[in-house]
Amino acid sequence: MKRMTLSQFLVARQHQGRINADLRLLLETIARACKAISTRVNKGALADGHGSTENTNVQGEVQKKLDVLSNEILLEANEWGGNLAALASEEMEDPRPIPTHYPRGEYLLLFDPLDGSSNIDVNISVGTIFSVLRCPKAASGEGYCEPDEKAFLQPGAKQVAAGFAVYGPTTVLVLTVGEGAHGFTLDRETFTFVLTHPEIRIPEDTQEFAINVSNQRRWEPPVQRYIDECLKGKDGPRGKDFNMRWVASMVADVFRVLSRGGIFMYPRDARNKDGRLRLMYEANPMAFIVEQAGGAATDGLARILDLQPRALHQRVAVVLGSKNEVETVAKYHRK
Repeated sequence: MKRMTLSQFLVARQHQGRINADLRLLLETIARACKAISTRVNKGALADGHGSTENTNVQGEVQKKLDVLSNEILLEANEWGGNLAALASEEMEDPRPIPTHYPRGEYLLLFDPLDGSSNIDVNISVGTIFSVLRCPKAASGEGYCEPDEKAFLQPGAKQVAAGFAVYGPTTVLVLTVGEGAHGFTLDRETFTFVLTHPEIRIPEDTQEFAINVSNQRRWEPPVQRYIDECLKGKDGPRGKDFNMRWVASMVADVFRVLSRGGIFMYPRDARNKDGRLRLMYEANPMAFIVEQAGGAATDGLARILDLQPRALHQRVAVVLGSKNEVETVAKYHRK
């Protein structure tokens, strides 16, 4: 059976009126950049891709060589196509407007160029996460907005597309344009993304959780309660045994949740009082994808997609995955 390619999938959505030509071209450009990053990641030490630079990013984290390279690949691929007004990256302090000698479009792109980069040197899956917003019109209603930081500070519910790539044994691109979540696998022979996971659905119940247990001593009581009940298994109040999985690469952990259910948690704690993950670059796009696949996403107190961003690099607590488990964690927070 001949499978549908990513380009065919996006063209079909355009013909159905679900996306316009500019968004289709933007998503195809992002996919090409992910292919280029995948090639560099796969070469690893052969291309001198391991190790760190002497620089830190805006988060104060030491940048890996592939962090910097992946960021440059995404910037260079997207700045000249005429689909964007500006880009923002987890690796850059400020948004980057499209240079004046290139045409400007109506969209804003945010991305984490290489999520899970601490895993590069030990050959564990890493990936790219991205989010697309529409650039708000100026107050006069004429023309596009001035693409400064304020233009990006939109709730996740306003995303028009989001996705992530996992660079693992195979390279997989998961995408939503607001009508379901779909997965595409990179065919290494044709170098084409092919639809392999149509209409992804997350089971509402699960017996698997992902969390960094080394932080347990710092967790809030609702999270302590939930994990304690999971660990008590059949003899505890949940009446079933749970397995724990933790890759320390959000793209890999979330793809597992999308593939077979589960709950992924990076809660706030005594050390990270606002949470650890970035709202704009990680939480919002992943929450959008998970909800489109029938799951749920919360910071413990509110739906992630309803949060009003205060800053471009704002951090947030994240609990996402199988709907009933996420609701249990939210219920414990409400109590």
